[in-house]
Amino acid sequence: MFILNKINMAKKSGGMRIGILTAGGDCPGLNAAIRGVGKTAIMNYGMQVVGISDGFSGLINKEYQELSERDLSGILTLGGTILGTSREKPFKSKGKKKNEIRKPDLIKEHYDQMGLDCLVCIGGNGTLKTASLLAKEGLNVVGIPKTIDNDVWGTDLTFGFDSAVNIATEAIDRLHSTANSHKRIMLIELMGHNAGWIALYAGIAGGGDAIIIPEIPYNEDKIAEYLVQRAEQQKPYSIVVVAEGIRNPGKERSVAHYLSNRIYEMTGLETRETVLGYIQRGGSPSPMDRVLATRYGTATADMIAKKNFGNMVALKNDKIISVPLDEVAGKLKLVEPDNPLVLQARKLGTCFGN
Repeated sequence: MFILNKINMAKKSGGMRIGILTAGGDCPGLNAAIRGVGKTAIMNYGMQVVGISDGFSGLINKEYQELSERDLSGILTLGGTILGTSREKPFKSKGKKKNEIRKPDLIKEHYDQMGLDCLVCIGGNGTLKTASLLAKEGLNVVGIPKTIDNDVWGTDLTFGFDSAVNIATEAIDRLHSTANSHKRIMLIELMGHNAGWIALYAGIAGGGDAIIIPEIPYNEDKIAEYLVQRAEQQKPYSIVVVAEGIRNPGKERSVAHYLSNRIYEMTGLETRETVLGYIQRGGSPSPMDRVLATRYGTATADMIAKKNFGNMVALKNDKIISVPLDEVAGKLKLVEPDNPLVLQARKLGTCFGN
């Protein structure tokens, strides 16, 4: 009752009350985005801010906390998310038990009980799809695109991507010395189930000799022929960068393991693989990701103040814009085979396996 009275008093004072959640996989920059939304909302617009725990699970279970400006101080540089996250997809579960309440209905009920005027959903493709569906259910929603994969449709860049590329590039840099010392082929697997943006950028930045991504089907014979040719040209080692989502006919524990074995079988050249894994998600965000997440956060508070709901903040030609959530939902931004970066890398002799 005390909380409800507090909410009602805030409503009478004219301030809006917004909820913020982070959902899906974690990535560097989430706290910077939370800070950007919350501080701008509180200090510039006199809004109340509520932090919802563990993604959409927090809305389903009504787990949240009031956030003050002080709570949002000192989190800009922190990795992870102070709110926690989960991969809960409320629209995938329809409720099998008799009289069981649909999760979206529970979310709507708790949204009202919490006295929210808007829900800010920070996440990748799955989160933004859920946000779009909640908007269709009648909730005021604004989305913020984050993912290390950089595959959210409608924006030039997602925060988290730059940090992941930095980490992946450093790993490739370190493999060069080992590969050269042992005269080996070193294969590194990077994240990217559907989109090869991390592999493409880190592969180019790290001087990868071959870059294999999901969007460009690869031919094992072409890769083997290319690597043998490099050896015959007295190039002592090669670096092969692959995205985790490329074809894995062997169904082995990782595509890196499969392709490493195949390269050795076909070429006779000593080959080793490295799977970078979750290291790409962790740690402090890069300066670029801190800036981008902050830009997205402040723009989101501005959108809420203008009641510009049902949209996602996005970056186009270095300008912050809004894109309708229903246009974003269900789409992926993939690397086109004729992407300028691909074409430029080919001119440098980089092999894409085709």
